[in-house]
Amino acid sequence: QVQLVESGGGSVQAGGSLRLSCVVSGYTYSRVCMGWFRQAPGAEREGVAAIFSGGGRKYYADSVQGRFTISLDNAKNTVYLQMNSLKPEDTAIYYCAADTCGGRWYELKSIEYKYWGQGTQVTVPS
Repeated sequence: QVQLVESGGGSVQAGGSLRLSCVVSGYTYSRVCMGWFRQAPGAEREGVAAIFSGGGRKYYADSVQGRFTISLDNAKNTVYLQMNSLKPEDTAIYYCAADTCGGRWYELKSIEYKYWGQGTQVTVPS
């Protein structure tokens, strides 16, 4: 059974930084595409960043480009999201997701990901 567990969320002042982690267990496929998504109250879930394990291709939403960095440590089965220059509009529950890379995972659409974590709250007070 595939499990994803996020950690690292919290409350931080605008301009600050946080690093989210997501540990993956039970995943037995030879390749993996990992994504970070977020959902603010009353809003739809949106893709933030994605990475491919074989080669490290990365994709970002325009809203976080240049501020967020996704990385993958295959040895630790962990994907990270380094978030810098945080803004109040970054406030949301952040979810990590995984898939076998068979679809359009790079388009940052939640429908392309099969496995999901429970989420971790990030709050940036205005």
